[in-house]
Amino acid sequence: MKRTAFFISDGTGITAETLGHSLLSQFEAIRFQKITLPYIDTVEKAKLTVEKINAACEADGEPAIVLDTIVDEDVSAELAKSNGFKIDVFSTFLKPLERELKTHSSYTVGKSHAIIEMNRYKDRIDSVNFALDNDDGARTQQYDRADIILVGVSRCGKTPTCLYMALQFGVRAANYPLTEEDLENPKMPDVLQQYRHKLYGLTIDPFQLAAIRHERRPNSRYSSLDQCDFEVRTVERLFQQQDLPFINTTNFSIEEISTRIIAAKDLIRRVN
Repeated sequence: MKRTAFFISDGTGITAETLGHSLLSQFEAIRFQKITLPYIDTVEKAKLTVEKINAACEADGEPAIVLDTIVDEDVSAELAKSNGFKIDVFSTFLKPLERELKTHSSYTVGKSHAIIEMNRYKDRIDSVNFALDNDDGARTQQYDRADIILVGVSRCGKTPTCLYMALQFGVRAANYPLTEEDLENPKMPDVLQQYRHKLYGLTIDPFQLAAIRHERRPNSRYSSLDQCDFEVRTVERLFQQQDLPFINTTNFSIEEISTRIIAAKDLIRRVN
């Protein structure tokens, strides 16, 4: 089955898109063509959007799913004229909250993604810069400022996880690659010893690691299955011997990996 889903907003569309992805992911039998339309903030834009929705309805032979976070009542009313199945996020969730809290909401466009607290926003930007500066063990002298230090073999997901935690949560994350030389020792590298309480290990299925490395250095010892299997087995044994917490990244998204690490280490989330 195929259906078209529209995520529409008079702001960035991030809220509608995020909620929409979460809801539609529960319907595995249906293949959704997802379309995000941000900054639909005038009646004229809404009319053009209605045309797109109706065209999708006709092409699919089924009503399109329309999930919107429109604040302006005139724009919202215009969208309601489409042939799609419309879900107004604000009216669905804010109205019951208003009744419970006995007050009206601000109905402000882009409120959840605005820079409300400048200090916290600056913390997130600083965290991104920190993650970039401390990628692959580049500046171990800055590890005293790190909230978390990810360790693992090359290409197991350390860098994208660090960047995601920095961008989304303002976590100062560094990462250190464990090389073949490091794995010959029965303990963590000396440079990491004093930061043991900040360490968290990443591992991965050897077959997936080999496939990832093959894209970077095809037909090399570095990407061979034997080498990948050796490194993964050795690093997992090291994590266990050192009683170091770790996660296998094979079947988890970056979002899941990051959230699990933040929860396990009880890290502070610097978000607005």
